Formats: sequence, C-alpha cells, structure tokens
Amino acid sequence: MDERLKFAPCGYVSITQKGIVTDVNQTFLDMMGYTQEDLVQKHFESMMSTANKLIFHSYFYPYINLDGHVDELFISLKDQQGQSIPFILNGRRFEIEGVEMIDCILVQMSKRIDYEQELRSAKKQIETAYWEKDEALAKLKQIHMEIEQKQAQLMEYNAILVELSVTDKLTGLKNRRYFQEKLEEQILRYAETGQPVSVLIIDIDHFKKVNDTWGHQAGDDVLKELAEILQLQSHPDDVVARLGGEEFVLILPGTDVEESKTKAEELRLAVTRSDWTITQITVSIGISTISSDDSDATLLKKADQALYASKENGRNRVTHMVDLN
Repeated sequence: MDERLKFAPCGYVSITQKGIVTDVNQTFLDMMGYTQEDLVQKHFESMMSTANKLIFHSYFYPYINLDGHVDELFISLKDQQGQSIPFILNGRRFEIEGVEMIDCILVQMSKRIDYEQELRSAKKQIETAYWEKDEALAKLKQIHMEIEQKQAQLMEYNAILVELSVTDKLTGLKNRRYFQEKLEEQILRYAETGQPVSVLIIDIDHFKKVNDTWGHQAGDDVLKELAEILQLQSHPDDVVARLGGEEFVLILPGTDVEESKTKAEELRLAVTRSDWTITQITVSIGISTISSDDSDATLLKKADQALYASKENGRNRVTHMVDLN
C-alpha cells in the first residue's frame, strides 16, 4: 500500500464482492484498535451489528452492483472493545486483473452522537426550567418545541432507513429481503392452517438484447414498466418483489395449482399486450405450489426449475412444477 494512503486522514478498507477484507490502512486500524491480522481475510460484516448488516445488504450492495459506487452511507462499526463507532462510508467498485474489488473510504462521524447529546442536554434544561421563576416559562416552551422537532426528525430518519431496507430503488417494488421474510411467514401459515400458497418467478425474455441494443437506461425503463404491470395485475394480498436483475417474483397466498396457472397466464398476456415504450417485451414464468415437505428454499427452487423449463421450451410461456414431474 502507498505510504500516503496508509496514513491518510481517513479510513481505507478494500473488500471483495463477497465482503472479505483484502487490505486496510493504518489510520483505520488506529481508529478501531485492530491489527492487520484481526481484519485481513476476515469478513467486513464481522465489525457490524445485525441492524447495520441489514442496512449494508439492503443499501450498499444494491447500489454498488447497480451504479458501481455508494456515496455517504451512514453506518456504525464495532471497534476492538466492542464500542459502536459511527462512520460515513463511500465505496467504489473497480476491476483489477479480471477480479472485481470494492474500495471503501470511512470518515468517522460524531454528528449523530452530538445530536443525541444535544437532546439529552435539552431535556435536562426542561427539568431545571420547571423549578425556575415565571419568566423561565417562555424559554421552557421553546425548548419543548425544539425537542419535538428533533424527535420528529429522528423518527422520520428511522422510517426512511426501514423503508430503504425493504425497497428496490429502481422499480419501487419490495426487494428480495422483504420477499424472503414474507415467504417464510406463508410457510408457517401453511403449517398452521393448511392454506395453500404459490410462488411465481418472472423473467424478461432476451433482456440482455435490450441492454445491448438500446443501452442500460432503456433496460432500466423496461424493468420499471414491468414492475408497474405486475402491480396493476396483482391482488392487494399478493407480494410483488424484484428478485434481482431481470427476475421478479410473486407470492400468491391462498392460491392452489390451477389458480396459480390461471394467474400466471393472465400476467403473461398482460405483458405481451402492453404498449411498451422501447420494444415489444415478453416474459417466461415458472410456478411452484407448496406441498407438505416444502420449505421456503425448496419452494423457490422448484419455481426456478419451472422457469428454466419455460425458457428451454421457447420462452413467453408459463410452466408449473407439477407439469414437469
């Protein structure tokens, strides 16, 4: 590592696409109390709490994979003593000798800590003001207003973080993490009530050709248009999410084999008959309906196998896993 980077006035960590630390500068080690041996070849998330891992997976990786960079992500990391240290993280993806890496710059941030200290200080001022003379009432009311504003700002900030953690930025649909949670809920409900549930995986046919011919912006537009179609065609109880890339997924509660086939065919036709902005688009769909020996993983795997069969048999078609047995 270059000597100037080693002692730069900010932390530097280089990680693989899987999150394994490959390099770290001395500045970051000194901030956190670690040694090279503590971090190199260890997972970057080993320094994160469960909440920060959720933010990292839901925000950092999607932005890195989509845009190639992440700017000003607020995240906390645990130092050698287990204390939570807040940072602003900027990351950028690059390729070296055919291997994709991610460089991360971390600037220690005390603003949130100062903000919380300010709130605690304001509350103490209120307690003192209650015992002061009548002229202190005006000041007391002002302090009340400031606290309410700050608490509202904090609640808004937390609500945004929660929404970001379950939302796909490009399409506005729910993301894979949200889908996984809802699928696990449906598996438990089936075990308790026997209510059927079906899963649809929807894949855009020849999507690579769209990107290669009209560019990635056109590809993004296609993804957003398909997301709108799926939402319009879905029941309020259905879960519509982007699985990743050009794949989307639906959870259909209370839907058996035949109903799921009908629903999937309606979706396929709706896509085919839509007035697309760039070029005509079709989709292939794979379906699986829960059985007594299914888990969330096997149910999704079966839908994926059915999707593969749809694509192998000419695309722009619907296949249910039961028809492959």
